[in-house]
Amino acid sequence: MSSWPLRMYHALPSPLRSLAASIHGYRLRPWRFGPETDRLTAETIERDGWSAAEWTRWREERRAFILHRAATRVPYYQEYWNRQRRNGDHRSFEVLEHWPVLHKDTLRRNPSAFVADDCPIRTMYADHTSGTTGTPLTIWLSRSSVRLWYALFEARTRQWHGVDRHDPWGHVGGQPVVRSGQKSPPFWVWNSALNQLYLSAMHIAPWSVRSYLEAIRKYRLRYLVGYSSSLSFLGQEAAAAGIRFPDLKAVITNAEPLFEHQRRAIRDGFQCTVQETYGLCEYVCGASECTSGRLHLWPEMGEVEILDEADGPVADGSPGRLVATGLLNPDMPLIRYDTKDRAALGTDTSPCGCRRQLPSLGKIWGRWDDVIVTKDGRRPVLLDRIFDPPVHVREGQIIQDAIGEFRLRVVPADGWSATDETLLRKALINLVGEARVTFELTQQIERTWAGKFRIIVSNVGKTPDLIRG
Repeated sequence: MSSWPLRMYHALPSPLRSLAASIHGYRLRPWRFGPETDRLTAETIERDGWSAAEWTRWREERRAFILHRAATRVPYYQEYWNRQRRNGDHRSFEVLEHWPVLHKDTLRRNPSAFVADDCPIRTMYADHTSGTTGTPLTIWLSRSSVRLWYALFEARTRQWHGVDRHDPWGHVGGQPVVRSGQKSPPFWVWNSALNQLYLSAMHIAPWSVRSYLEAIRKYRLRYLVGYSSSLSFLGQEAAAAGIRFPDLKAVITNAEPLFEHQRRAIRDGFQCTVQETYGLCEYVCGASECTSGRLHLWPEMGEVEILDEADGPVADGSPGRLVATGLLNPDMPLIRYDTKDRAALGTDTSPCGCRRQLPSLGKIWGRWDDVIVTKDGRRPVLLDRIFDPPVHVREGQIIQDAIGEFRLRVVPADGWSATDETLLRKALINLVGEARVTFELTQQIERTWAGKFRIIVSNVGKTPDLIRG
């Protein structure tokens, strides 16, 4: 969609908007899929059966190749290691821990400096990230890297759950496929090139949700991919309305953490498998949930570290900053990249019920910036549990404005009363300690400019991100 002037696109009638989306899809398809796609997918499925020792050997070889290429062919890293040598630091760049942590702002200031000097940018695929702040970042990849990523997605998201890229599917996302102020359906476009119904996450509201559900049923979609918050809202309404989706095989969440109350809402509403995934447009880390409920990492994407605020490792299973070294994209290698997400590695060493020996993530909590800090210095996790039944909440958001100062923004469900407010205040104080808790009731929680939902927002020591409804 980015290649089409939005003003011209939005002026088109609905059928022509779908035609424009399909034309764009036909331009994307050769980048994503080619004659090697089936082979790459089959090879991914074969690697799922590798032993831990086989993965260790593969990772060590791939890491050595990526670190050498970054140090010798990537301008930013060439300059870094030359400067280190001038300053008397002769440590080997072959050791990952000798590299500095790379922060987003450094990458954003000059992304082209991270592209290898033997790769002409004009021939590469440019992926533009949004993030929650609305400040764009460009990542460049070769066609082979893009196709490998889509083969990994095909194998470990679609095929793990009985669907494939040829099935009709729905994508709930933040692309402006219709005008922001539009008040009547359709709030979607059909992309025939990708068999995709793209549904705008920005227009899902109590007054529009029934039309979304009818579109999902009308197009006989086999699976949905999209924001956890949007899909859980749709699931709640589907359950309340008693709408059935006999063709829907799976719902795959992305771009946001999946909280347990959201999982229940999706599962109860759509009556199908719910799969959590994790990934970044920087292509340094990927993970997807198997049928046994374990969130398996994709080793081909990157090598993961969980660090504290001082860049030191945390104890096994403890939450910290997710830092990843990209292994998928050798032409724009990002070494020890701080994703700004908070996560913990899995500690369950027992064989997974799916019989795969892929490593795992224990939990993803989302942005490191949005971590609650208590009066006694703790950073508690899983605060979303306060919105679990029996409270009557459709959507909820926890905002920390100061140490000991919280606002709960709530979209009330049927049955909401003063008792729910009392239960929520007590539940939050039990987790964070002494605090003042106020409430704001609203019809909908605002999304970021990219359509994402943030369940935890911290305004402590920073300027809040710009958001729009």
